[in-house]
Amino acid sequence: MAARPPQNDTSEPDSIEFGIAALADDVDTADIDYPADATEITRALDDVSVPIDAAGNTVAISDALAAAPKDRFDSRRDLLETLHPVFEEFRAKASKSLMGRLRSLVPF
Repeated sequence: MAARPPQNDTSEPDSIEFGIAALADDVDTADIDYPADATEITRALDDVSVPIDAAGNTVAISDALAAAPKDRFDSRRDLLETLHPVFEEFRAKASKSLMGRLRSLVPF
Protein backbone atom coordinates (compact mmCIF):
# COMPACT_ATOMS: atom_id res chain seq x y z
CA MET A 1 0.00 0.00 0.00
CA ALA A 2 1.34 3.43 -0.87
CA ALA A 3 0.63 6.77 0.69
CA ARG A 4 0.02 9.87 -1.35
CA PRO A 5 2.78 12.44 -1.04
CA PRO A 6 1.92 15.71 0.72
CA GLN A 7 0.48 18.20 -1.76
CA ASN A 8 2.13 21.30 -0.26
CA ASP A 9 5.61 19.88 0.21
CA THR A 10 7.88 21.53 -2.38
CA SER A 11 11.15 20.20 -0.99
CA GLU A 12 11.21 17.22 -3.37
CA PRO A 13 12.01 17.80 -7.03
CA ASP A 14 9.40 16.92 -9.67
CA SER A 15 12.02 14.95 -11.56
CA ILE A 16 15.50 13.61 -11.00
CA GLU A 17 18.17 14.36 -13.56
CA PHE A 18 20.99 11.96 -14.21
CA GLY A 19 23.57 11.27 -16.87
CA ILE A 20 24.15 14.01 -19.40
CA ALA A 21 21.05 15.89 -18.23
CA ALA A 22 22.64 16.25 -14.78
CA LEU A 23 26.03 17.11 -16.25
CA ALA A 24 24.81 19.73 -18.76
CA ASP A 25 24.42 22.55 -16.21
CA ASP A 26 27.89 21.90 -14.79
CA VAL A 27 29.37 21.97 -18.29
CA ASP A 28 27.54 25.22 -19.07
CA THR A 29 28.89 26.99 -15.99
CA ALA A 30 32.43 25.58 -16.21
CA ASP A 31 35.21 27.50 -17.92
CA ILE A 32 35.92 25.08 -20.78
CA ASP A 33 37.53 26.26 -24.00
CA TYR A 34 36.91 23.82 -26.83
CA PRO A 35 38.56 21.83 -28.21
CA ALA A 36 39.42 20.40 -24.80
CA ASP A 37 40.89 17.15 -23.60
CA ALA A 38 39.71 14.94 -20.75
CA THR A 39 42.24 16.38 -18.29
CA GLU A 40 41.11 19.96 -18.95
CA ILE A 41 37.45 19.01 -18.62
CA THR A 42 38.03 17.09 -15.39
CA ARG A 43 39.88 20.07 -13.93
CA ALA A 44 37.25 22.59 -15.09
CA LEU A 45 34.45 20.48 -13.59
CA ASP A 46 36.41 19.83 -10.37
CA ASP A 47 35.98 16.07 -11.00
CA VAL A 48 32.27 16.33 -10.24
CA SER A 49 30.31 13.19 -9.36
CA VAL A 50 27.49 12.74 -11.85
CA PRO A 51 24.28 10.92 -10.88
CA ILE A 52 23.74 8.00 -13.25
CA ASP A 53 20.37 6.71 -12.07
CA ALA A 54 17.40 7.49 -9.85
CA ALA A 55 18.76 5.18 -7.14
CA GLY A 56 21.51 7.66 -6.30
CA ASN A 57 24.48 5.94 -7.93
CA THR A 58 27.14 8.34 -9.20
CA VAL A 59 30.30 8.27 -11.28
CA ALA A 60 33.16 10.77 -11.20
CA ILE A 61 33.57 12.69 -14.45
CA SER A 62 37.19 11.52 -14.57
CA ASP A 63 36.02 7.88 -14.60
CA ALA A 64 33.41 8.59 -17.28
CA LEU A 65 35.97 10.36 -19.45
CA ALA A 66 38.45 7.51 -18.96
CA ALA A 67 35.80 5.09 -20.27
CA ALA A 68 34.96 7.31 -23.26
CA PRO A 69 36.18 6.20 -26.70
CA LYS A 70 38.12 9.44 -27.16
CA ASP A 71 39.79 12.00 -24.93
CA ARG A 72 39.50 15.19 -27.00
CA PHE A 73 36.23 17.01 -27.59
CA ASP A 74 35.55 19.70 -30.17
CA SER A 75 32.43 21.17 -28.54
CA ARG A 76 29.99 20.91 -25.65
CA ARG A 77 27.70 18.86 -27.87
CA ASP A 78 30.55 16.51 -28.82
CA LEU A 79 31.36 16.00 -25.13
CA LEU A 80 27.78 15.25 -24.08
CA GLU A 81 27.06 12.99 -27.08
CA THR A 82 30.22 11.00 -26.39
CA LEU A 83 29.43 10.64 -22.69
CA HIS A 84 25.79 9.58 -23.15
CA PRO A 85 26.52 5.89 -23.92
CA VAL A 86 29.25 5.88 -21.26
CA PHE A 87 26.76 6.94 -18.58
CA GLU A 88 24.26 4.37 -19.89
CA GLU A 89 26.88 1.64 -19.53
CA PHE A 90 27.68 2.71 -15.94
CA ARG A 91 23.93 2.80 -15.19
CA ALA A 92 23.46 -0.72 -16.57
CA LYS A 93 26.38 -2.04 -14.53
CA ALA A 94 25.06 -0.40 -11.35
CA SER A 95 21.58 -1.88 -11.83
CA LYS A 96 23.05 -5.39 -12.23
CA SER A 97 25.08 -5.21 -9.02
CA LEU A 98 23.73 -6.64 -5.78
CA MET A 99 23.42 -3.17 -4.25
CA GLY A 100 21.70 -1.90 -7.39
CA ARG A 101 19.13 -4.68 -7.23
CA LEU A 102 18.52 -4.07 -3.52
CA ARG A 103 18.09 -0.32 -4.11
CA SER A 104 15.52 -1.00 -6.82
CA LEU A 105 13.37 -2.84 -4.26
CA VAL A 106 13.21 0.17 -1.93
CA PRO A 107 10.46 2.59 -2.97
CA PHE A 108 12.34 5.76 -2.00
